Amino acid sequence: MLSYRHAFHAGNHADVLKHFLLAQVLDYKRQKDKPFWYIDTHAGAGLYALDTGYATQNAEYENGINKLLDAKNLPQALQDYVSLIQQFNQQTVFNQKNVRLYPGSPAIAQHFLRSDDKMRLFELHPNDHKLLSENFTKQPYKVKNGQVKIDMQDGFAGLKAILPPPPRRAVVLIDPPYENKQDYQYVISACKNALSRFTTGTYMVWYPLLQRPEPDEMVDALIGLHVPNWLNVSMTIEAPSAEGFGMFGSGMFIINPPWQLQATLTECMPVLTELLAIDSSADFLLEGEAS
Repeated sequence: MLSYRHAFHAGNHADVLKHFLLAQVLDYKRQKDKPFWYIDTHAGAGLYALDTGYATQNAEYENGINKLLDAKNLPQALQDYVSLIQQFNQQTVFNQKNVRLYPGSPAIAQHFLRSDDKMRLFELHPNDHKLLSENFTKQPYKVKNGQVKIDMQDGFAGLKAILPPPPRRAVVLIDPPYENKQDYQYVISACKNALSRFTTGTYMVWYPLLQRPEPDEMVDALIGLHVPNWLNVSMTIEAPSAEGFGMFGSGMFIINPPWQLQATLTECMPVLTELLAIDSSADFLLEGEAS
């Protein structure tokens, strides 16, 4: 199935959590003077207009990125994320009444790449692959030849083929749409295989919070891999619906996270949860192990 289009959800609460975490991990990764790869298994279109097209239908960004734009006294890490989003809107008045562009994970990652770092992007949907390729030929992307490679391919298969990366340093974002229940099993299999090939990579698995067992079962299975270093952070923004449908939050399971990340999240997650809360049941979970 290829019905999922992320443009409908761009800039929502799940994007905020996902991209805030991604920015933190990549910022830590580039602090060491050695090259690394960024690998995205489900890259999407890379950049999304919020004032036209799909994003306007549900305007999910209004309960996502918009809530952070006018917030005062943010922790520095959250303020850095907001400032990064603003950089993609330097030609517009970027506030709650005039939101134009929201960067997807490839655009977020590109901001942190240095000249000797590389990016591998996989996107199977033909329309999003076309948009992704077009976006990397114009601003705000600035890449040299060979730095970014974009494949119209299943990301799970693509990941298996390129590990381990030559520099032996990489951040891998695994972010399937989960429109197919099998995606949960694919994630577990992909992580098992990746760790057997490249034990020291940093793997970031995004997942939705739903009223169904698969997300929790997947997280339990990832914990069951018994990796020495992992971090699981999730955030609910509202109570589950009475009808039993819809996403009421999201999470990220990170294998081999930067050691500083847990302290950053301890400071930031209470603030982020309060800002994005829709009702009083909003809460967050932060758990992990470190060797």
